[in-house]
Amino acid sequence: MSNKPQYWDVIIIGAGASGLMCAATAGYQGKSVLVIDHAPKAAAKIRISGGGKCNFTNLDVSANNYICQNPHFVKSALSRYPSSAFIELVERHGLAYEQRELGKLFCAERASDLIQILRTEADWAGVQVMTHCSITKLEYANEIYQLHTSEGLFESSKLVVATGALSFPKLKATGLGYDIAKQFGLNVISTLPGLVPLVFKDKWLERVAGLSGLALDVTVSAGKQSFQEAILFTHNGLSGPGILQASNYWQMGKPIQINLLPGLDILEELKQIKQSGESLSKWLNQHWPKRFSQAWLDWFPIENQLSNLTDDALIEYAALIQNWTLYPSDTAGYDKAEVTLGGVDTNEVSSKTFEAKKQPGLYFIGEVLDVTGHLGGYNFQWAWASGVACGLAV
Repeated sequence: MSNKPQYWDVIIIGAGASGLMCAATAGYQGKSVLVIDHAPKAAAKIRISGGGKCNFTNLDVSANNYICQNPHFVKSALSRYPSSAFIELVERHGLAYEQRELGKLFCAERASDLIQILRTEADWAGVQVMTHCSITKLEYANEIYQLHTSEGLFESSKLVVATGALSFPKLKATGLGYDIAKQFGLNVISTLPGLVPLVFKDKWLERVAGLSGLALDVTVSAGKQSFQEAILFTHNGLSGPGILQASNYWQMGKPIQINLLPGLDILEELKQIKQSGESLSKWLNQHWPKRFSQAWLDWFPIENQLSNLTDDALIEYAALIQNWTLYPSDTAGYDKAEVTLGGVDTNEVSSKTFEAKKQPGLYFIGEVLDVTGHLGGYNFQWAWASGVACGLAV
């Protein structure tokens, strides 16, 4: 290992989705590109996402699918590289994929097929990818970035930070990208786990744990946001797409609301049951798994024959079903989070080139930025779009 620095036109830190996309794009522009990552394998997050099939984009993507303190920031990159462009790329490589609910696209076979496409594109573009390479020191002088690494000394006038974020620490996720931003005086918005299960304690922990493995189609609301998707009871709380979506908006100490029978006028239905003399439990069993109906009637007992109840009592019970209010004690943390909320302040970065406004030649892309997509392929689409925009700029 020589002490003489190796010079590259572009160095990218992070061999994940955005880093590889940026690298191939820059390589095709004739730039010499080095991608370094301290993890043992490139794109490890792709490999495990979507149950091993990777929900790599969505047919319907707009700025409304993203959380960012500057809501306009994502528009430029998303419009220049829409999901149709990425679909075209994977089709060119013959990737078999399937469409699921709400426009989500997944690999038909396995996520590693997608990694292979990204690696192939990087190879064709002449990119060098170096894994097991950790940075010990980063310096900047005379418009050159110098990286001291476990594999030697590298220099470049263009440094792209594509380090991802704090979710999935098992995959060697770190806060390196935030440290680099702070080193050069950029503001970093404080981070939280996103798209993450919610956990409970005490009475409600015991209750939800007793239903572990059971799923319901509901509408979950947190703050002013609502999502009509499934929830899943787990041994320590609630998960499933509806909960993961709501977790991005949930705040500690605040409740979540669950409409357990969306699409039904519950009060009207209860009035009809009261008139017909049908039993409440029989009606609930038509809409919910029996296990849940039984648990619900244990938690919130009411006369099984509604005929003796006043209209006020029915109104109250309908509201309970329509607006079941729960207070989670916490999220399940970065270990279980699919993404990280917060990150490098987008006001510090150009939305067209992704270059830091006050630090020439330094770029930030992908999840390290304060941009978080909803569940459904939006975070990967942000990785592809920001990667391409930056790759063209460098």
